[in-house]
Amino acid sequence: MFYFLDPRYLMFMLPGLILMLAVQLYVSSAYKKWSKVQAKSRMTGAQAAQRLINRGALYGVRIEGVRGRMSDHYDPRSKVLRLSEGVYNGSSVAAMAIAAHELGHAMQDKEEYFPLRLRAALVPAVNIGSYLGWILIIIGLFLQMTTLAWLGVVVFAGGALFALATIPVEMNASARAKEMLVASGLIVGQEEMRGVNRVLNAAALTYVAALVTAVLQLLYWVSLVLGMGRRR
Repeated sequence: MFYFLDPRYLMFMLPGLILMLAVQLYVSSAYKKWSKVQAKSRMTGAQAAQRLINRGALYGVRIEGVRGRMSDHYDPRSKVLRLSEGVYNGSSVAAMAIAAHELGHAMQDKEEYFPLRLRAALVPAVNIGSYLGWILIIIGLFLQMTTLAWLGVVVFAGGALFALATIPVEMNASARAKEMLVASGLIVGQEEMRGVNRVLNAAALTYVAALVTAVLQLLYWVSLVLGMGRRR
């Protein structure tokens, strides 16, 4: 796409790309360190998740193992908690933290947590906007149709809105995870809690970086449309 050849695009996106790279390195480092530290409970991530499911009365939530590294997620449509191999079979502090975090989303789903519902409602608009938005902007710029270009910006802005809506959802899931782990006795002592905090805080930074990147890309499009307006 032509904007990849635009020096202004690099100017806008370079800070976001650097931030994303730094965060990914931090996440990888935190996960690598705490996946080697065994939790005193000696339970695997799958066993810990099952205990938390029972304690939280999350009836109907199933646990499945999936391939990949850090591919863990909760599927609200099928009520399935999918844990990566390292978390499903691992008994590390990192495995406890990640399994509990994903179960935090299951609790949100059970309680119909409004920010989670809001984020889910944004998904169709974001899927459409990520493709349609830049197309409308490019057509508007090419045809010198300012209104159409601004419409494209509004549609494209859904991605940044989704990234913003994701942050409270993830932060709340992490807070629930920490509370569940302590209350259930799966995590004990300051050292294990420090590990849980490191892993979950590192993961949270990925969503902050995603928001920054989405906003920077949106600002790039805004700058192009504003530039077209000045030339007219």
